[in-house]
Amino acid sequence: MTFGRYVMDKPKKVAFKEYLALVKFSHTIFALPFALIGYFLSVYLTDKTFSWYLFLLVLLCMVFARNAAMSFNRVTDRFIDKRNPRTANREIPSGKIHPRNAFIFSMINALLFIVTSFFINKLVFYLSPIALLILLGYSYTKRFTVLCHFVLGLGLALAPLGAFMAMTGQWHSVPVIFSIIVFLWVSGFDILYSIQDEDFDKEESLRSIPAVFGSKKARLISAILHITVILLVFRVGHILESGLFYWIGAVVFISLMVTQHLVIKTSNAKSVNFAFATLNGLAGLLFAVFNILSYYF
Repeated sequence: MTFGRYVMDKPKKVAFKEYLALVKFSHTIFALPFALIGYFLSVYLTDKTFSWYLFLLVLLCMVFARNAAMSFNRVTDRFIDKRNPRTANREIPSGKIHPRNAFIFSMINALLFIVTSFFINKLVFYLSPIALLILLGYSYTKRFTVLCHFVLGLGLALAPLGAFMAMTGQWHSVPVIFSIIVFLWVSGFDILYSIQDEDFDKEESLRSIPAVFGSKKARLISAILHITVILLVFRVGHILESGLFYWIGAVVFISLMVTQHLVIKTSNAKSVNFAFATLNGLAGLLFAVFNILSYYF
C-alpha cells in the first residue's frame, strides 16, 4: 500500500517530541497572546466572570486547531519540502515521521478541536468546521493563488474573536478589530518569511508573493499591511480609552514589528528566523501582557 508516493511499511515508533517539532509547537506563541487578549477582553467588556473551565477549553481549542493545521500542512507539502534544501530536514521528508502517522495526528487533533468546542457553546461548535476548513485549506493555496499568505493570516486571526465568542457567545467590534490586526500582522510577516524561498517557489511554480512579484514589491506589500496594523492598534486604544499599560504594549509591539523589517533586509536564514520567530513571538506576547494589565489597572 502507498500514501501518495510513500510506501506504507510498518511505521516505526516516534517520540512525542518529534510531533511537537513537526507542528513547530513553540510557534503557538503567535496565536496564543491574541487568544488571551480576546478572552480577557470578554471579561472586561461584558458582565461575564472569569472561568478557569472556559479558559482551559479555549487554550485546548487553539492548540488542537493549530496542531491539526500544521501537521496537515506538513503532509500535503512533503514532496515540496523534500525538494527544498531549506526544508528537506523536516520530520516527514527526513523520514523521522511517516506521512500516514502525521495525517492521523492531524485528524485526531481536528476531532479533538471539534469535540472541545462542543463544551464551550453552540455558536463556537457550529463554527468549528468552518474554522477547520480555513486552517486545513491553507495548505493547498500556495499552489494556485498569491492570497495564500492572507489565508494563513485569516486562520490565526480567528484566535481573538474565537476566544471572545467562547466566553460571550456573541460578536463585538473590538475583538473583530483585534482579529483584523492579527490577520494583517501574520500575513505581512509570512510574506517576509517567504522571501527566502523566492527562487525555489519560482522553480516550483508556487504562487507566493515574492515569487510572483519579486522580493522588493513583497517587502512593500508587507510594509503596507503592517502600517495598517499600527493604525488599528491606535484605533483600539482610542475606542477602549486605554490607559498607560495599553500604550506601553502598543509601542513595544509596533517597535518590534518595525525592527523585523530592518532585520530582514538581508534574506539569509539566520536573520529571517530571528525576525520571524523571536521578534514576532516577543511582539505578540508583550502586547498581550500589557493589554491584559490595562483591563485591570
